[in-house]
Amino acid sequence: MSLRAVPESMDPTVVGSVDAELDRIEREHRVRVPLAIESGSRAWGFPSPDSDYDCRFVYVAPLDTYLSPWRTRDVIETPLVGLLDVNGWELGKALRLLVKGNAVLIEWLMSPIVYRGDAGFRAELRALAEQIAARDQVARHYLHLGARQWELFDRNRSLKKVFYALRPAMALRWLREHPEAAVAPMHLPTLLAQCELPADLVTAVAELTELKSRTREMGSGAVPAPIADFIVGEFGSATDAFPRSGERDLGRARDLTAEFFRAQALSAR
Repeated sequence: MSLRAVPESMDPTVVGSVDAELDRIEREHRVRVPLAIESGSRAWGFPSPDSDYDCRFVYVAPLDTYLSPWRTRDVIETPLVGLLDVNGWELGKALRLLVKGNAVLIEWLMSPIVYRGDAGFRAELRALAEQIAARDQVARHYLHLGARQWELFDRNRSLKKVFYALRPAMALRWLREHPEAAVAPMHLPTLLAQCELPADLVTAVAELTELKSRTREMGSGAVPAPIADFIVGEFGSATDAFPRSGERDLGRARDLTAEFFRAQALSAR
């Protein structure tokens, strides 16, 4: 079953350009793209009128590539054209980073905006990610990402940067409130809906999101107090709630990812 979930609010001309670029990539690079999603602010739930279209995809190379002793690049990058940004990872690279605790592939799997994809591939890869994702490592990823963005906001006071700190902070809150889970939603409104939060925080986030949705340049300024207090508080709590994990046994994770990889590579014949 094929996947397609593109909201009507997205410019059909740009979406058509994404589709055409993915077709070109499959044809010219001789690869299969079993999943292509939107990964930027549109998928995160707080777009601006001039937000880029950030298409990210996972691809499977031809079997002869995997059987060759000569390594090839494991990324496909295309030039940034206007609002269009299309880049992808080879499946093996994506799986290796997943095993190491990188949360980027997890985010792609959770995107609510899908340009194209195979439903079975995404379902199996999601299940795999949930099996092997290291909860504390995923949380530390969000902590480092969010703290870096909060520091950047502190330097230039750009209100856009607030969202790039707020979403990781909200993911950390979601993980704390869902102690059995290692994979959090990437969509900010979903995170808000699935957490117990103060009413003034929810209101402040809604107002700032609405402002961003209609303003090309939000400019600089002070962060609403409920949002600033929440971000600082969550980053502080996360340091203790998600301690640095020591060396973990990756044998099972490597076995499971290798099995998934082999099945996908063989299907590329």
